[in-house]
Amino acid sequence: MAEPTRPGTATEPRARTDVARRVAGSAAAGCALAGAVAVVVAVVAGPGPGLTGYVSEAGVAGSAHAVTYRIGVLALACALLLVGAALPPGVWAAPALLATGAVFTAVSGAVTCSAGCPLPPFERATAADLVHGGASIAATAAVVFAMITLAVSGPAGPAVRRLARVAAALSLPLCATVGLAMLVVGRGTVVGVLERLVLALAVVWGVTTATALALDRRPPSRVRLEDL
Repeated sequence: MAEPTRPGTATEPRARTDVARRVAGSAAAGCALAGAVAVVVAVVAGPGPGLTGYVSEAGVAGSAHAVTYRIGVLALACALLLVGAALPPGVWAAPALLATGAVFTAVSGAVTCSAGCPLPPFERATAADLVHGGASIAATAAVVFAMITLAVSGPAGPAVRRLARVAAALSLPLCATVGLAMLVVGRGTVVGVLERLVLALAVVWGVTTATALALDRRPPSRVRLEDL
C-alpha cells in the first residue's frame, strides 16, 4: 500500500526554490553595485579623456586601473546571470537574453580595445576593437530586449514589469541616439555622455529589479492568480 502524502511535503521543494531565487536576487543586486563602483572608480581615477571618450578606455591594456575595470565588468556579467536565475517560473525569453548579455559583457571585459577604443566609420579599428565594440553593443541590446520582454511578462510580477517598462521606455531612444551619433559625429562628448547614460540606466534597472526579486515573498498560488 502506498504511503499517504504528508501535508506540506508538496510545497517544500517549491519553498526552497523561492528562497534560492530570493538569494539570487540579493546576490545580483550586490554584484551590480560592486561592479558599477569598480567601473566608476576605474573611469574616474584613470587617465582617460573624460566625457569625450568611451567607458571602455579605462580597461585598455597598460592602464593602471585596467584590472579594476575588468573585475567590475565581470561582476556586472555575474549580476545579469543572477537576475535571470532570480526570475520566477513561467518567464520566457528574458533569462536567455540576460544570459546572452552576460556572455557578451564578459567578452567585452576580456577582449580589450586599443588606445581610444577606435570604431568605424571615422577611425581605423583593429580586430580586437571590433570584437570588443561588437560584444559591448550585443550585450546592451540583449539587456534592452530583456527589459522589453519582462515589461509584458505576467509571471514576472507587477513590480518587475513596472521597472522594465520604465527602463525600456528610457533605454530605447537613448540607444537609438547613441547609434545614430556614432555614425554621424563619431567619438566625442555627445557619444560619451549618451553612452554613460545608457550604462547607468542599465545598472539602476539591474539593481532595482534584483532588489524587487529578492523582496518578492508572494506565495506561488497568489502569483498565478495575479498574473492571469
